[in-house]
Amino acid sequence: MSKALTFVHTEKAPAAVGPYSQAVQAGGFVFVSGQLGLDPASMTLREGFEAQARQALANIGAILAQAGCAVTDIAAVDVFLLDMGQFKVFNGIYAEFMGAHKPARAAIQVAGLPLGGLVEIKCVAVKA
Repeated sequence: MSKALTFVHTEKAPAAVGPYSQAVQAGGFVFVSGQLGLDPASMTLREGFEAQARQALANIGAILAQAGCAVTDIAAVDVFLLDMGQFKVFNGIYAEFMGAHKPARAAIQVAGLPLGGLVEIKCVAVKA
């Protein structure tokens, strides 16, 4: 059994804001690090919850594409919300992004997120 890891990086998603990779491929899985609503070009947060949620999901999509995966390869998602009152709004944005695909998911309210973000999303995908 190989323990080889492949580190994923794309300019189409924000650079890591700490000592970690955008994603790591290991054993047929792609582990995408938590994505904030950061614009990859300016490295600034989008304005407002909805814009940040859409950008975070777009960042995940770009990272998955770089890893050779699609949204339909996502097996599990973890969502971190600064305000659980945004849960219903997030669900609508998330449903648009996922379409008919419905991976396992957890949504958790947190006390704070890096850079003052309002939402952070991470996922695990299966690479065929």
